[in-house]
Amino acid sequence: MNYLGYILLILTTCGLPAVYLFDLGQIWYYILGGLFILLNIFPSLTRKSTARLTGLNDGNTLLIAFQLALIPDILLLIFAIVLYHDDPARVWIFVAIAYTAELITFWNGIIRVYILSKQLGIKRKLLGLLCGMVPIANLFVLHYILIVTGREADEEDYKNRLNETRAEKEICKTKYPVLMVHGVFFRDFRFFNYWGRIPGELIRNGCTVYYGDQMSAQSVEVCGQEIANKIKEIVDKTGCGKVNIIAHSKGGLDSRYAISVLGAAPYVASLTTVNTPHRGCKFADYLLNQAPESMKIKVANKYNAALKIAGDKDPDFIKAVTDLTATRCEELNKIMPDSPEVYYQSVGSCAYHAVGGRFPLNFSYHLVKRFDGKNDGLVSADAMPWGESFTFYEPTGARGITHGDMIDLNRENVAGFDVREKYVEIVSGLKDKGF
Repeated sequence: MNYLGYILLILTTCGLPAVYLFDLGQIWYYILGGLFILLNIFPSLTRKSTARLTGLNDGNTLLIAFQLALIPDILLLIFAIVLYHDDPARVWIFVAIAYTAELITFWNGIIRVYILSKQLGIKRKLLGLLCGMVPIANLFVLHYILIVTGREADEEDYKNRLNETRAEKEICKTKYPVLMVHGVFFRDFRFFNYWGRIPGELIRNGCTVYYGDQMSAQSVEVCGQEIANKIKEIVDKTGCGKVNIIAHSKGGLDSRYAISVLGAAPYVASLTTVNTPHRGCKFADYLLNQAPESMKIKVANKYNAALKIAGDKDPDFIKAVTDLTATRCEELNKIMPDSPEVYYQSVGSCAYHAVGGRFPLNFSYHLVKRFDGKNDGLVSADAMPWGESFTFYEPTGARGITHGDMIDLNRENVAGFDVREKYVEIVSGLKDKGF
């Protein structure tokens, strides 16, 4: 907490109108005015690890000081009204000075956090704008903004400094490179990484990262072949011998198929599956069995058209969804036995409420819960375990960890759960095992 910055800002913000109110002399205008300008440029008096985080912290400090200065300003206003009730002009001049000082402090702070914060997001910023002119509501929204931006500045600063201190150790520099395999209906794009900020965090800690880049909507067989081809390509190109696979959602099934059926086992050191429906999704069985054929064809055609634009050569929505059903996964598990050459482990999580996830997970949560029980918004907790070990993330907060949170899809800092650090732990664990 930047207590000195808050105190000095409050003293200068409230001090300027107080100098006028009590006729303290011109010299105090120069002293407090100069300090007020200086503090509005460098309000927090401390620096974070990056210029963005320093600016964000400065904006947060200004807004907190703005809030805290309201109380003494209101008390001074009451005093001014009582003391100069027969001189309304003096009271109004006092109000103008106090209002201007508060206004400068507020806008200086809000502009900084709106420009520099990555965690506020468009929706929260719009909410702030809409409620900005609504009394009482604006104070609650401002308080929420302060919590989000303050936590962002502190958490990101901590991560940067942590990475600086352990950079030389290269704790994620595994013997074999890491191949990250995405799930269904997504692709690996250069400018919008499926894995959010995770690959960058791994690379900063010494990891070599590749991507599966298989089609987003096809059968396990087809996607598995693409994964097998990618593994062979990496091994041939780099001479690394093997890869460590980290696969999310359906990507875990695709990877297991490549290993067990398509001969990729000799080139894979380990497979870590993340929220993968190894035992399928019962709600998917229900949807495919109950939906009219005409509706399935219509939905599939729309998805396939969109996915072709996204880069899929031959997308097949129905095949992709079918391979996620409990019925189909039971069949796949019979033909995909674990290879003794590969180390298998799995990771999972769960959400506690539908509102914890963004569309469509907030829509599917209740449906999955009805058919599959505890889930992450898409995959049941019971379907996730596979391999020698299973790690289940279930934070104590009310939100939980969704299917998308596990790949940092929304680049959102979830209270009590640092997804980037969890992947650092996973990869450093593989390094410790000699992979």
